Amino acid sequence: MNILILGATGRVGNQILSHAITDNHHVTVLVRTPDKIQINHANLTIIQGDVLNKDDIARVMPGNNLVISALNTDGTTTLSESMPLIIKAMENEGIQRIITIGTAGILQSRITPNLLRYQSSESKRKSTRAAKEHHKVFEMLKQTTLKWTIVCPTYLPDGERIGKNRVEQNFLPEGGVEISVPDTAEFAFNQIRSSDYIRSRVGIAY
Repeated sequence: MNILILGATGRVGNQILSHAITDNHHVTVLVRTPDKIQINHANLTIIQGDVLNKDDIARVMPGNNLVISALNTDGTTTLSESMPLIIKAMENEGIQRIITIGTAGILQSRITPNLLRYQSSESKRKSTRAAKEHHKVFEMLKQTTLKWTIVCPTYLPDGERIGKNRVEQNFLPEGGVEISVPDTAEFAFNQIRSSDYIRSRVGIAY
């Protein structure tokens, strides 16, 4: 496949990139700082640019089969500001599939099912800023006809690859408290071949 990866220099995005290259896909990444990409491969195209620049997004979209976004919040509104540009460029190119990394905060609360976890007492996080950013992206994707999947890890230490996890559609698996970056990246990457979670969030934890 031809895969566009956004957020490829981040903790999860970098490992998704490694999976995609190892799996012999053609990968394009859009990054502000190309030097941060440590992989050099014939199947990898590195384009310098910014996800907040609609021309840059439009430039990297053609020819791809799907988009993986591992953009994070980093105390900014990059996530919610870039998604409309990504959606528009995908629609213009007729690309249907997008897999994004979200947060467990935007899964449904078990305690108060009509609320999201970050809006309820189920979430232990003091700050809701990141979850609100991810919530905006979730709402935007819901308004589209795209085949989106939002992978929603709970606490995300770097950790080791364990190679197993529990997942649940729209909820965090009962009692789940963490999932490592390697296992999150592997699960997210594997969604390129799966239609199990089309147009839904998926909670992931050990």
